[in-house]
Amino acid sequence: MHIGQIEITPLSDGTIRLDGGAMFGVVPKVLWERQALPDARNRIEMALRPLLIRAGGKNVLVDAGIGDKLTPKEIEIYGVDRVESLDRSLARAGLTARDIDLVIATHLHFDHAGGFTSLVDGVLVPRFPRATYLIRRGEWEAATEVNERTRASYTAENFAPLADAGVVQFIEEDGELLPGVSVWRTGGHTRDHQIVRIASGGRTAIFAADLLPTTAHLREAWIMGYDLYPMDTLAYKRGFLREAAAEGHVILFEHDPRVAAGIIRADARGRRVEPVDL
Repeated sequence: MHIGQIEITPLSDGTIRLDGGAMFGVVPKVLWERQALPDARNRIEMALRPLLIRAGGKNVLVDAGIGDKLTPKEIEIYGVDRVESLDRSLARAGLTARDIDLVIATHLHFDHAGGFTSLVDGVLVPRFPRATYLIRRGEWEAATEVNERTRASYTAENFAPLADAGVVQFIEEDGELLPGVSVWRTGGHTRDHQIVRIASGGRTAIFAADLLPTTAHLREAWIMGYDLYPMDTLAYKRGFLREAAAEGHVILFEHDPRVAAGIIRADARGRRVEPVDL
C-alpha cells in the first residue's frame, strides 16, 4: 500500500496466544469473548505483525516480532506459531535482514523486540546487521531497570547486545525520523510507549502498536491489564480515536489476528473498523 510516496507493508512473525483476561483488563469475560474467542486455557490468538516502510530510499522496520530465541517451555506457554516468520515475510517483499536500514522500536517487550537479535554460533548479535536501531531513551531505561511488575515483559537478550554493538540511537523527543515518518509518545502501556505515523501526499497511516492492539480495543475503556499506566492509555486513546475517525487515517493493527489495517468509522451506533485491503 502507498501513502503518498511512501510504501508500507505489514509483515508477519507468526502468532502467539495471551491470556484473554489480561488483554482486556477490567472488561468482563462475557463481553470480551464475543470479540476474541479464548481457547481452553483462556488464551486468545494474537498476530505478530511488524511493519515495513520504504521511504526516502530507506528500508525501515517497525518492531520485529517475537524472534526465534524462546525456549520450548516459553513456546508452549505462549502458544507460539512461527510457520510464518519475519524472514519469510521479508523475502516476499524482496528483502533480507541485511537490507534493513533502520529499526524503530515502539517499545521493548519481548513480543515486539524478540526479533531484534539473533543467536549466531552461540553469540547474540543484532538481527539486522546494517541497521541503526531507534529506541526511546526512557523505554531503554525502563527495560534495563526492571522491577517485580515489569521483568516478565523485558528480556535483556533482545536489546542489550544492540548497545554492545554500538547500533542504538536514542530518541529523545517526538517528531520526524525521516521525511514523512514520525514517532509520537503515547505512554500508557509503558511510560514511553510510542506509535509511528506515516504521512505523505495528504494521507496518513498510523502504526498503533499496543495503544490499540486489536480492533476489539476500539472502546475507550477496553484497556489491557498489561498497561502500566492505564489512565494515560485512556486519555491518549480518547483523542486518538476522535482524530482517526474524523480524518480517515489508516490504522495498522500489530496484534489483530484477522485485520492488518483499517479505517475507523464512527456513527450513532458507535465505532467500527472498515478493513483496508493491503
